[in-house]
Amino acid sequence: MRRPVGILGIPMDLGQDRRGVDVGPSAIRYANLSAALEDLGYAVADLGNVETPIPETVEENAGIRYVDAVRNVCERAAVRAAEMVSGGLFPVFLGGDHSISIGTFSGVASAADASGAGRTGILWLDAHADFNTPETSPSGNVHGMPLAILTGRGHPDLVGIGGGTTVRAEDVAIVGLRSLDREERESLARAGVNVYTMKEVDAYGVASVVRSALKDLSHLDGVHLSFDLDVLDPEIAPGVGTPVRGGLTYREAHLVMELVNEATVVTSLDVVEINPILDAKNGTAELAVELVGSLMGRQIISLPG
Repeated sequence: MRRPVGILGIPMDLGQDRRGVDVGPSAIRYANLSAALEDLGYAVADLGNVETPIPETVEENAGIRYVDAVRNVCERAAVRAAEMVSGGLFPVFLGGDHSISIGTFSGVASAADASGAGRTGILWLDAHADFNTPETSPSGNVHGMPLAILTGRGHPDLVGIGGGTTVRAEDVAIVGLRSLDREERESLARAGVNVYTMKEVDAYGVASVVRSALKDLSHLDGVHLSFDLDVLDPEIAPGVGTPVRGGLTYREAHLVMELVNEATVVTSLDVVEINPILDAKNGTAELAVELVGSLMGRQIISLPG
C-alpha cells in the first residue's frame, strides 16, 4: 500500500532579494498537485501553510538578512515536518525559497532518527550549491546557505534547528550544478560533498550521472530530495527565483525523476524557488507538478505487477 502524502506549504521569501517565491505554494496547488497525486493512487492530505511573515513586517538583521525570522519559520517547519513523518505521511514541502530546507530536512531527519528509521541523506537538485557561509556570502541572503547550514557550517542561530540534526557531507549529492561563488567552490571541495555539474551531465549523460549520485547515497536508510526548479533550463522553467542558462531539458528532468523513483530511496521532498511573478501562465508550477508525478511513479507505460 502506498504511503499517504502530506503537503505542507512554507511561503517564505526572506532568504533572497527578489520577491515572488512566497506565492510558489499557491501556484503549485493551483496547478493541481493534489489531484495529480490522487490520480497515481495516493491518499493526499493538504496541511496548509507554516505561518511566515513578509519582509515588510520583519526587522532586517545586520550581516545575514532576516536571520531571526528565517530561524523562527524553519523551527516551525521542522516541528511540522517531524509530525508528518511520525504520522506516517510522505512529506511534500512547497516553497518558498530554498532556505526552507533548513527546517524541512532537519525535521524529517530528526524524526527518522528518533524512530529508529536510520540515517537520512540529501539529493540536492539545483543550479546552485547553496554552500555559502556568512563569511563567504557576497549577498548575505540565506537562500545561498542552506546546504552549508545543514552540514553544520554557518550561522550558529541556524545550525542545529529541529533537534540538532545535521547531515554528513558524504551523505549529500548535488546534481545539475552550474553556478558557484569562488569561495563556495573551495568549501565544497574541502567538505567532500558528492558533486555532479552540468559538465558531467553533458559529457556522460543524465542517466549515468543520476545513477552515480544514487550509488553515492546507497548506504543511507532514507533520502530527502530537495528540488530547486532552477536546476531546469529557464527556457522550460522561466518562473524561478534565480534562473541560470544551461540547465536540464524537459526530458532530462523527467528521466531524473523516473530513475530516482525506480531507486525507491526518497522519503521526503522539497519543491522550491517557483516565482509566479516571473512565470508565463503558471507553466513552471505545472511542470513542477508533472515532475513530482514522475518522481511518485507516473510511467509512460504501466507494466503489470
